[in-house]
Amino acid sequence: MAEDSDLEKTEEPTGRRLDQAREKGQVPHSRELGAFLVLAVAAAAIWSMGGWFFQRIQKIMLHGLSVDSQYARETGLMLPRLAEISTDALWAFFPLLALLLFAAVLPPFFMNAWIFAPGTIAPDLSRISPLAGFGRMFSWGSLMELAKALLKAVLVGGLAALLIWKERDEIFGLLAEPLEAGLGHAGELLVFSFFMLVAVLLLVVAADVPFQIWQYINKLKMTKEEVKQEMKEMTGDPHVKGRIRSLQMQAARRRMMAAVPKANVVVTNPTHFAVALSYSVGMAAPKVVAKGMDALALKIREIASDNSVPIMEAPPLARALYKHGELDQEIPSALYSAVAEVLAYIYQLANWRQAGGAYPLPPRDIPVPSELVPEAI
Repeated sequence: MAEDSDLEKTEEPTGRRLDQAREKGQVPHSRELGAFLVLAVAAAAIWSMGGWFFQRIQKIMLHGLSVDSQYARETGLMLPRLAEISTDALWAFFPLLALLLFAAVLPPFFMNAWIFAPGTIAPDLSRISPLAGFGRMFSWGSLMELAKALLKAVLVGGLAALLIWKERDEIFGLLAEPLEAGLGHAGELLVFSFFMLVAVLLLVVAADVPFQIWQYINKLKMTKEEVKQEMKEMTGDPHVKGRIRSLQMQAARRRMMAAVPKANVVVTNPTHFAVALSYSVGMAAPKVVAKGMDALALKIREIASDNSVPIMEAPPLARALYKHGELDQEIPSALYSAVAEVLAYIYQLANWRQAGGAYPLPPRDIPVPSELVPEAI
């Protein structure tokens, strides 16, 4: 049973799954939203610019139907005249066409689905497979499309019948009106009816957009095993990560050991811990250049001895430096006084080696805050 539940697509798609789908051109889209926006923009444009359109069309028709006898005698002038009239008509309808083109590209922005995926236009024989097409005909999506088509037919057809019945007196009254007044009145009736039909399509859009988003998310749902596999791919295989971590630690140790010969002093526990410190004029505070415990501490002491780096036993200070000091970082400010005593002794020891004289005694009871000293091992 557990294996069966792992194979069921019950998990919401991850961000990576959604990104991969977008790269393949798989995004939610609603044809109803596109159709509604185009019709709504067309209705708004006709309502706001209807008078201008009517005047331009009237001029074009008058110009086109007024034929000079010269065109009848010289047939070579007819094609240029046709091109002139066609150009005037194109410029007359250009604002409406531009608005409709703008409305046609708007739907992806409303559904956060605007992408450019060249792979979607690549040839794919599976799209023309008869079996796949037959399966799509009886799929859940096709049934939903059929339901939407029936809903639109009922809503639009019902509203159209209602409008015709309600405005029947005005429609029949157009026959008795003068031509110019009748055309204007008919235009108002058509624009009003167009607005009402577009408004009723908003109900279809309100049902279709949530459904398309739900269907899109549902198609991309993942099994628990897929989620685990994706997390493994994103975080990396534990064995590979362990190997990388091991290589990083080895590289860090090599850099650390290379810094020991340049240290000023190595503070030890004396056997469990070893911390190499470096300080030069201009530095704000001494830095920890190497630190280690047990076998690594022994290696630090060996390298320090081979390179004549002073080694000083100060167990509490060594434990505090190991616990709270970070590699290539300055020592904690609470240990400034203690390390200052150690460095002062190292400088005295260096002077003794060069000039001789009384042998400097190492400092005892170096002051180390008790809260910084971990328990001895």
